[in-house]
Amino acid sequence: MTANIRSTAARKFGRGTQQLCRTIMVAFKGVWTQPFWKAVSGEFLAMTIFIFVSLGSTINWSVDDSLQQAHIVRISLCFGFSVVTMVHCFGHISGAHINPAVTIAFVCTRKITLAKSLFYIIAQCLGAITGAGLLYLITPTNVLGTLGVTLNEGLSVGHGLLIEILITFQLVFTISAVCDSKNKEKSSTLAIGMSVIIGHFFAINYTGASMNPARSLGPAVIVWKWENHWIYWIGPIIGAVCAGGAYDYIYCPDSELKQQLKDTLKKATQRTKGKYTEVDDTRSQLDTDDLILKTGTIHTIDIDQTERKRGKDSESEVLSTV
Repeated sequence: MTANIRSTAARKFGRGTQQLCRTIMVAFKGVWTQPFWKAVSGEFLAMTIFIFVSLGSTINWSVDDSLQQAHIVRISLCFGFSVVTMVHCFGHISGAHINPAVTIAFVCTRKITLAKSLFYIIAQCLGAITGAGLLYLITPTNVLGTLGVTLNEGLSVGHGLLIEILITFQLVFTISAVCDSKNKEKSSTLAIGMSVIIGHFFAINYTGASMNPARSLGPAVIVWKWENHWIYWIGPIIGAVCAGGAYDYIYCPDSELKQQLKDTLKKATQRTKGKYTEVDDTRSQLDTDDLILKTGTIHTIDIDQTERKRGKDSESEVLSTV
């Protein structure tokens, strides 16, 4: 009796393990490819160059420690044109997110899978730390400062958080607009760079104008300054998600996606006699360069037939992707 129970438990455990492995493999489908790892390495390299060059502009070599207007212009232009350059260089390789907040917004708007986004964010953070570390090595300590990790002393944490939300919102809304195929304007990368520039013009004196969690993480790790660091993660992420959602689902929604979501919601909540509706996720990730997820199909399943099949191992069960 005990042997039978153990045997049954072992079989159930084995099936559960196999199903978990299949789920993980399907979730990370498209990750184990050469083009994807080129994209990840591209994000790392782009972020390293961006942080190294841009943070270099924040170094104050003058005797006066105050932030002069000329310094603000220099910093703003350097960050903006660095973004334009990196997007030109790496846009066709990885999409040139170079910002975890942008990547998270793309996850929420179904432009990249969660599994892929994890590797992107890790590469971005490591690139930011590398770039800040290289700058730290070549810069005299007496002029190093905080590498742009700054919250104005006269500003409350709440106000700083709000500033980061607002400036990241306008940045990601701009990115969403210029990446929209319906937008026929040709100066897309320049528009993104201008968005970064105006964000810095406005917010340098408030929070240092991060708009990018990795851009703040790199210097924080190198100079080991973590005071109020959380606002440079929470603020940009909230602003980016709100901007991406507002553009893709309110202002310029995709008509086909909108109709599919309506049909899915209607059929998923519909209840009929002896039947229910089930949504099968058949999204494909075969093309690793295609970051747009495909929506699933809907099937109606008879409950009575399902009851008769209870107990059978559902080898054909569709595994959902991330």
